[in-house]
Amino acid sequence: MKRMIAIAACIASFGTAASAQEAKWVTIVDGKTMGDFDKVGAANWRIEDGALVADKLEGKDPAYLVTKEKYKDFQIQAEFWADADVNSGIFIRCKNPKVITAKDCYEVNIFDKRPDPTYGTGAIVNFAKVEPMPKAAGKWNTFDIVAKGDHIVVIFNGQKTVDIHDKTLPDAAPIVLQYGSGVLKWRKVQIRPL
Repeated sequence: MKRMIAIAACIASFGTAASAQEAKWVTIVDGKTMGDFDKVGAANWRIEDGALVADKLEGKDPAYLVTKEKYKDFQIQAEFWADADVNSGIFIRCKNPKVITAKDCYEVNIFDKRPDPTYGTGAIVNFAKVEPMPKAAGKWNTFDIVAKGDHIVVIFNGQKTVDIHDKTLPDAAPIVLQYGSGVLKWRKVQIRPL
């Protein structure tokens, strides 16, 4: 219930409740198929027990799944499970979807053991800190991310962790799922235009 109230308040704050209700959700991860992504880097992505899973890199750099579609103003709802060693996230509004970094994208982070916890789980790395940092390890979690114009809001497990205005990065870009380390499972990821 707490999560639903936070999401409703977030959508209402953007003044788009009616159009958001009319827009259709697009499922990019359903836990049954690999989905239609471009891959950057290599991890052992696979479907297992109703989730898109990765637990090993096939190189030294992080791996990414990049949507083929670009999204401008949107809401994302994601369900994920992470172990204590996960370094992952959802990247939005990347300058170049083939070169993905936390300086060139807004990285909504999943990283409980990040050395600087102010940009750990629930933060947007380099753009929006979170204090105290919530923990994701060992359980199913939710992200609700709303981006409209320069306004970005992140809700992690029903708690607002980020509410910023920033015009640094482009407003239309693919959505990117990262795998860097640990055991990561995406059960569902959906997006809808606002």
